[in-house]
Order: sequence, then structure tokens, then C-alpha cells
Amino acid sequence: MRRLLLAALAAFSLAAAPALGQAYPSRSIALIVPFAAGGPTDIIARIVGEHMGRTLGQSVIVENVAGAGGTTGSLRVARAAPDGYTIMMGNLGTHSASVGLYPNLAYDPRIDFAPVINAAGTPMLVAAHKDFPANTLQEFVALLKANPDKYNYGHGGIGSTSHLTCVYFHHLIKAPVQQVPFRGSGPAMNALIAKQLDYVCDQTVGIVPQLTNLKTYVVATPKRLEVAKDVPTSAEAGLPEFQAVGWNAIFAPKETPREIVDKLNAAGRAALADAGVRARLLELGCEIPDEAGQSSAALGAHVRAEVDKWTPVIKAAGVTAQ
Repeated sequence: MRRLLLAALAAFSLAAAPALGQAYPSRSIALIVPFAAGGPTDIIARIVGEHMGRTLGQSVIVENVAGAGGTTGSLRVARAAPDGYTIMMGNLGTHSASVGLYPNLAYDPRIDFAPVINAAGTPMLVAAHKDFPANTLQEFVALLKANPDKYNYGHGGIGSTSHLTCVYFHHLIKAPVQQVPFRGSGPAMNALIAKQLDYVCDQTVGIVPQLTNLKTYVVATPKRLEVAKDVPTSAEAGLPEFQAVGWNAIFAPKETPREIVDKLNAAGRAALADAGVRARLLELGCEIPDEAGQSSAALGAHVRAEVDKWTPVIKAAGVTAQ
């Protein structure tokens, strides 16, 4: 009996050895997008993830897990096995603003994730539907302040980048406005074009493809965008303090082995170096990080700095999400 048991154990060890020794990745990778399909984070995830899959030799499959301003999908990744097969495309909302917005946030973006690579910066713009009665930012602000109960704005969920930017914008202009949360910026943009909303504060990726269908009042950057040269900067429009650039980055669960993080980072770098990927991101108004900014260490430092930057802004605005 003892010999039979030893033989069975040996056979099991031999059978398991190839599986245990398989190089990463040996199967498809789930790239969680914590918002509905069609929004900026989803679009960037699909552009970058598809190329990463070619580099890694396995499919990178985008999976949309929307809810609670992106924190539902983020928590799923934070609790996933640290084996490199469940990663996510997070953003300013999920990995910075969430700390100040959610008093009982179930994860800490600074310690519960292994940063992989910052994929794209996304300047923020304010845009209304095409028939909105203001033609300049000053006219727009005057209407909001004079009619606080008349107009509304949409966003991708409490704590999303689009929500945070509008909170910041309203705090600066001192105009409380009604909000309409969606499960992602994509559905909010569809509602805006259909004139079911009055305006949004959103990333270039969502607004630039719809420029001809919208009235876009301002880009929250010091320089005009190459892909939206007619849109004035915040300084040109009369609100110079309105500066906001979103970002989208890949994260893995904490304790993911260093060699796996490095392999994912290398695949991300290959994507951002590809002429086709760069062209698609630049056409959407994205800012591509330089080589130093593409390191996992740089992303970790960026997350911590963004938490420190946005938490006092959110508290000053008196906004929380329960």
C-alpha cells in the first residue's frame, strides 16, 4: 500500500510539473475596465491591451465591471489572485479621487495594487450639447450661476474622472448644479448627444470624436490641443485655475511577482512604442508618457502624488460618496 501511495504521488508530481513550470502567460489575461463599454478608459484599454496581447502571445480580454464610480471593478482586481491573469485599467478616479470620496473605501490604491504602467494622460474638457444657449465659457458659467436648478451634467459615476473634474469645475465657479450619474462616461456621452443632458466634463478620448456634435468651451490645460485647436485653454477662456488632466494606467493585484509585473510593463511599453497605437492615442488627444514615466515605480509615485493632490480638493468641495 505504501509503495502504491508513493507511486501515485510521484505520478502526480510528474504530471503537475509542466503546469507549474509553464512560463507566464500560458493562457488569456482578463483586463478589467471598471466602467461601461465605450468610455475613455474602455477605449484606451482596448487599444493598448490588444497590442499587449500580441507581445505576450496570449489574448488580453477586456471585461467591463461597472459600478460605484469604478470601485466595484477595482475591488475585484484588488482581491484577485496575484498571478498576472487578472489586471485592470484604472484611472484618476479609481486610484486617486476614490480615497477622498469614499469614507469606507474597501481598498487603498497606494498599497493594494502592483502598479504596472501609465498608459495615457487625458486632458479634460467641458462640453455641452450642440443647442445649448451659451457660446463661450463665460456665457456658460453665467447661465449656470443664474439658473442653478435648470441645468444638469452627466458623469461616469460618483468618483469617476468625469465626476471629479465637474466637482472641481463647479467649486471654482461657485455654481452648484444637478448631477446625473451613469455607469460610465460612454452612456453619459450618448445621453448628451441625445440632449438628455446639458453638459459633461470629460476626457479628450470621449469628447474629441464628438467635437462636431457638441459645443466645447474649454480644455483644462496650459496649451491648446493639436486635435482640437479651436477649443480655448482655461487661461484663454478666463478660468486659468481650471487645470485637470486625467490618466489611465494598468494595475495588478498586490504581491504579483516582480517578474510578471516586469513582463506586463514590457508589453505595455511595446504597445506605447508602436506607431499604430501611438497614432490612435494621439488622434484621441491623449498624452503618451515618456520612457521614464512608463516605469512601474513612476506609476506608483504618481498615484501617491495624485491622492495627495485631489483629497484636499474633494474635501474643500464638500463631496463624499456613501
